Amino acid sequence: MSARRPFGLLLCASLLAASGPARGEPSASLPPANAPLRVLGGVRPPPLHVEYIQYGVAIVAETNLDAGAVCAPQGGRAAPCILGGAGGLAIRGGYRSAGPWYIGGAYQFAKMDSSNLYRLGIFQQLRFEMRYLPDFGTRAAPYASWGIGALAYGNEWGVETGGGLLFGGLGVEIELSRVAILGFGLVYRPMLIAGWTDTAGAVRATGVAHFLGAEFQFELRSEIGRR
Repeated sequence: MSARRPFGLLLCASLLAASGPARGEPSASLPPANAPLRVLGGVRPPPLHVEYIQYGVAIVAETNLDAGAVCAPQGGRAAPCILGGAGGLAIRGGYRSAGPWYIGGAYQFAKMDSSNLYRLGIFQQLRFEMRYLPDFGTRAAPYASWGIGALAYGNEWGVETGGGLLFGGLGVEIELSRVAILGFGLVYRPMLIAGWTDTAGAVRATGVAHFLGAEFQFELRSEIGRR
C-alpha cells in the first residue's frame, strides 16, 4: 500500500502539468499562420536614397520665334536675317540629388541658318541648369527646367557677338535602367544679343531674340553616395 502511494501522487502531478498553466498565469500561444510579420522594433527601415553624377548628350534644334532688333531694318535698308533655325549638340553634366533636384551645366553648339551671310554660322551657349523631377513611382518622370547662360555667335567658331539668356521648359525622363535615361524636352529661351557689324557690312542692333528649343537626350548616372 505504501509503495503505490508515491506512484499515484507522481501520476496526478504529471496530469496537472499537462492540463495547462495555473489559473491567473498568462498563456503563450503562437501567432496565426496568416498574421503579417512585424519588423524588429515595430519600425520599417527608411527607403534607400542614392545620389548620382548625371551626364550625357542631347540632339538639339532651335526655332527662331522672333529675331527682334537684330534683324530689324537699319538706316532704311533691310538686310537678310542672320538669325534663323539651328541644329546641333548639347553636352551636359551635373549632380542628381537623392530627392527631386538636378543641378548642372551644359555647353551647346549649333549650326545656325545665317541667310548665307556666314560660311558656317556657329551659335554657342554655356548654361547653368536646374531641374525639378517629382517622384510618381514610375519609369517616366516629368520635369520642369530653368536657368541662365551666356551665348556667342560668329563664323566658323569665331566670336563676333555675344550676350546672355534665360530659359524655362518642360520635359520627361524615361529610365531604361538604373543608370541609363532617355529624355525629351521643350524650352523657351529669350536671348539678349549685343549689336555688331556682320561680315556683309550690315549693322545689327542690340536686341532680344526669342527661340523655342527641342532636345532629345541620352544621359547616364554614376552613383556617388547613399543615405
